[in-house]
Amino acid sequence: MLKVLVVEDDVQLASTIKYLVEDNPRYRVVATAEDADGAIAAAERHQPHLALVDLHLANGSTGFAVAVRLHDLDIPCLFVSGKAPSFAMPDLALGCLMKPFTAEDVHRAIGLAEDRLRGRDGLRMKLPRNLHVYDQVEAPPPSAGFIPSRRSLRTRLEHWISARQG
Repeated sequence: MLKVLVVEDDVQLASTIKYLVEDNPRYRVVATAEDADGAIAAAERHQPHLALVDLHLANGSTGFAVAVRLHDLDIPCLFVSGKAPSFAMPDLALGCLMKPFTAEDVHRAIGLAEDRLRGRDGLRMKLPRNLHVYDQVEAPPPSAGFIPSRRSLRTRLEHWISARQG
């Protein structure tokens, strides 16, 4: 059984996503959270296999910040948003499922995530049209004197997010 964490600040939408996910008996929502702190606490407590993360959350937090912190816990994310980011972020998420979506869209998106988690290289034949898959890209070779790390990724993202909010 695939354990899923739902991070969504709209209580009604979080409940709907939970219902849609659990419509497939192979998937179970182990917790829901409305902001970054709640998401991390739930992730540490329930150890989900996957997180469905909205990009705009309560208490001034963002899905990007949640994804960075969940990445540190080795929990992959699939963004769920009304508007996809303008650029792919394969080091933060497997992709972005655009709202509105159907139960079938949710199951196919989670199926893609499950394939990736299980190390299956091939993608399922029919992916939802509203799913933007972030392909894993090869990192360029580091330049002399600079070694990229998770911390530098986090710092760059936090700077980018704060610049957009300010």
